[in-house]
Amino acid sequence: MNYLKPLSILVLFLGIFQAGAQTALNQDMSLKNPDNPAKCKNIREGKFLRDNYPEGIWYMTIKDNVQTEYFNGGKDFIKSSIVFLDDCNYKTIVIEKTDKNDPTQIGDVVSNKVVQTEGDYLRIRSKVDNQEIEKKIIKVK
Repeated sequence: MNYLKPLSILVLFLGIFQAGAQTALNQDMSLKNPDNPAKCKNIREGKFLRDNYPEGIWYMTIKDNVQTEYFNGGKDFIKSSIVFLDDCNYKTIVIEKTDKNDPTQIGDVVSNKVVQTEGDYLRIRSKVDNQEIEKKIIKVK
């Protein structure tokens, strides 16, 4: 049963973070014309969306080292504190959530790395326990 929590968190993050316009992104998760060097500071503040998902299904905000993911029409959220290790690496620590049935738990820690950017698009690699996933998001504000 110990594997259920990390697996559930991975599924949640995979669903939440996979984003980016298909015209700007390749199927292999790489950006077509990545910034060199990556503009990692784009993740520090703003509003982020998933490709082909209306804002009412999911969006994320980052402000003052707090990341909040909204879903279910904005009725539910997961709020995490962000600790930036450097420009491209950061950890999120869950501090509050509204959906009691969601497998994410207060205190869960996710290690994240911005691996590529292209304008407002970001490719992020997240690690939960020993599992890694990559996702694409777009900064809209």
